[in-house]
Amino acid sequence: MVKLAEAMARTRAQMEESQRQLDEMQKQLSALQSQIVHGESATSSSSPSPLPSATCQPASGATLCPANPALEDLKEREAMLETQVATHDQTKVESQSKYPVKITGMLLFTGFTNTSQVDLPATPTLALPGSGSTGATIKQTILGFDARGPHLFGAQSYASLRVDFGGSPQPSSSAATYSGLYGTNDSLIRLRTARAALKWDRTEAYFSLDRPIVSPDTPTSLTAVAEPALAWSGNLWTWNPQLGVSRELNFSRTHSLLLEGALIDIGDAPGQPSLSTSTTASTSENSRWPGVEARLALLGAPRDDNRDHLGIGGIFARHRTSFNYGFDTWAGTIDERISLPAHFEFSGSAYRGQALGGLGGGAYKDFGYRIDSDSPGNYYCRPLSDVGGWTQLKQKLSQRLEFNGALGFDQVFANELRHYFVDGGTIYQNLARNRTYTGNVIFSPSSYLLFSLEYRRLESTPVIGNGSQSNIIGLGAGYRF
Repeated sequence: MVKLAEAMARTRAQMEESQRQLDEMQKQLSALQSQIVHGESATSSSSPSPLPSATCQPASGATLCPANPALEDLKEREAMLETQVATHDQTKVESQSKYPVKITGMLLFTGFTNTSQVDLPATPTLALPGSGSTGATIKQTILGFDARGPHLFGAQSYASLRVDFGGSPQPSSSAATYSGLYGTNDSLIRLRTARAALKWDRTEAYFSLDRPIVSPDTPTSLTAVAEPALAWSGNLWTWNPQLGVSRELNFSRTHSLLLEGALIDIGDAPGQPSLSTSTTASTSENSRWPGVEARLALLGAPRDDNRDHLGIGGIFARHRTSFNYGFDTWAGTIDERISLPAHFEFSGSAYRGQALGGLGGGAYKDFGYRIDSDSPGNYYCRPLSDVGGWTQLKQKLSQRLEFNGALGFDQVFANELRHYFVDGGTIYQNLARNRTYTGNVIFSPSSYLLFSLEYRRLESTPVIGNGSQSNIIGLGAGYRF
């Protein structure tokens, strides 16, 4: 009880100090505003003839004068100050644990026009033969919760959760109905990511549902949110359960090394049929061994909540199918984010590996297969080698306006897949290469509003036969809260 009383006293003192500072700022703003008004009056009286650009023009019985930039800045700062004061008076979200909880997210409207058929009209990642489509959706809206908990073992505890509304029934022939950890389901709300951690000064231990640590970055887009930009075209993005630890080691005033390691449960590839209904366990769960991943990165100085970095990583996981076929997932990766002059930023990632369908590569699959004609219950299988990556050039002219251009590709080795080509098979089974080119402009008139115009081109090519292309125009409008 004594500790609780002391904590409440400290909190009350902090609130009183914050209120005192706000009151002092209000007085300073009022005094500065008065000085500007008096200065304008003195200047006006001492000037024999005002400049034509400053002359007031009557309109409908009123006088309209151009706004003073300093005065407008003061008004904006005063409005922000009033908002901060109101924040202290608003009702807070209360959790059962009594620790702080914050609701966050973005209400997102996206419109689209596809010149030819794609796998999912609103969130396309694959081009198909057929006619195009036009429509709009708000299912990419994101809702999140951030919470801070007690100190434990000298570390600050925290947790976060993100969901969207992309879970809707789809035809069973579509890979979008994959029932694994990052697919849609038969309900509206879909779990995206989650994280709970203990954070010390330079060390963090956590468990999460998130993208693999060997692929930490993602291209920027306001219209590709349900599945990130360049998904299945070089972006290893899939959300899988992980248990990990990271440690940052400083070796200079501006640079440090980041060491990361984690256990991961990789889901099955969405375009890979199970070939059996006798088990609900994934192929990695059937192996009875978790996957492992590690990353080493050189970090630069913090900058706008981002840090320049150059990282290398690796991942390995065993798999076993329900018909007792075993194969391994492995990959070597490299990632970078580099600041350039004139507000430019270069970022990207590349990988070379095998059986990467459960990570967002491998042309939607882990292995090629065909049925044994002499024994229909048996299959010939082979894990597929894969190579891919993405790169993006960003120019952020200001906090309100940025331009992004990116390209990515994912390609399984055709000489391996060709032996398992199925005439009349699904596009996922025969797909050898998927490419995406994209560019967008994002305008944010305030910290809460975002608008975007985006162009995207998808090129999907089977191992035998002609490929398909689709040009996509997307519009996005979001409200952050």
